[in-house]
Amino acid sequence: MTSNTITVLVTGAAGYIGCHVVLELLQSEYDIVAIDSFITSQKTERKGSLPPSLERVHKLTNRPISFHMVDLLDSGTLTSVFKQHKIDCVIHCAGVKGVRESYESPLKFYQNNLEGTINLLNVMEEARVRKILFASTCTMYGNPEYLPMDERHPVMISRISPYSRTKVFCEEILKDICSSNKEWKVLSLRYFNPVGSHESGMIGEYPNGVPSILIPLACFVALGLQPEVQIFGNDFETRDGTAMRDYVHISDLASCHLNALNKLFYSNFSGWKAYNLGSGKGYTVTEVIETLEKTSGKIISKRIVPRRSGDAVASYADITLAEKELGWKAERGLEKMCQDAWRWHSQNPNGYDLKGKQRYISG
Repeated sequence: MTSNTITVLVTGAAGYIGCHVVLELLQSEYDIVAIDSFITSQKTERKGSLPPSLERVHKLTNRPISFHMVDLLDSGTLTSVFKQHKIDCVIHCAGVKGVRESYESPLKFYQNNLEGTINLLNVMEEARVRKILFASTCTMYGNPEYLPMDERHPVMISRISPYSRTKVFCEEILKDICSSNKEWKVLSLRYFNPVGSHESGMIGEYPNGVPSILIPLACFVALGLQPEVQIFGNDFETRDGTAMRDYVHISDLASCHLNALNKLFYSNFSGWKAYNLGSGKGYTVTEVIETLEKTSGKIISKRIVPRRSGDAVASYADITLAEKELGWKAERGLEKMCQDAWRWHSQNPNGYDLKGKQRYISG
């Protein structure tokens, strides 16, 4: 089986991570069936057309994308998609995300992320499609017990957010499926903090509401869409006193899905396994803001505020396993992440809204 005969269904395909994954797969000659419910991504404006992010992916690749508007909670519509296409594998990026929001709306997270995944797995089993890459998260590790964090790091259910719990529970479900049927092949890809955009500046991240990730927020401030970046604490035991996190370029992250597909299709692997996907490096809040100021040529207003309860001093990945078993390693550093993020945000200040409606400016 060669890549141009493999059809991959990507859930959440119109979202930030999903559209970058679709782009990588199309460039490597995979055929794509894309589905999205537009809970967290921008909806297509006319029936039968691609959503804006995938329309731009199509322009970049000049390759066809079969798109269906599907909510994973709707098993009937999902089943019809599997009947229309001969699907060989699934990359499951769909779901609601956000640590803070999950504390406010836990039922929304459990329903969408857990029930949606269970529905997807049931439909896959019916169709005898038993290969899946699952988009998981480093937030399941909670406050690090040691650094860098490898895949054996403890997961403390009682100390993590409802969002993180949904990912842990999904991984446990996937493990159980693999134990019950040896034909299943499952890789859980534990993302650290994806940032940046495709180097073309045509696709990128545009969050609904105020960004919670540092680099998009700092770009909003540089564009005048937000007044300032709040830095939560400057007395951490790091190089400059600000908290340290592992950021990974979205294109590096997306490329790893190709390596993971190779493992599913071209090795004797079966069962379940997890891999950390990060840069393997820690960058402080101050380093990120200073790099983005250099990249954008803008002064980014910032204010030190008290630490948030539970915030880790530092969190970054051990990516040795992904490098050893998948042949993958992040190549792009912080400067490239900031350059590509700024290109996207400065060229698309209203995201994919081509009508040019001005987004809010909060004071």
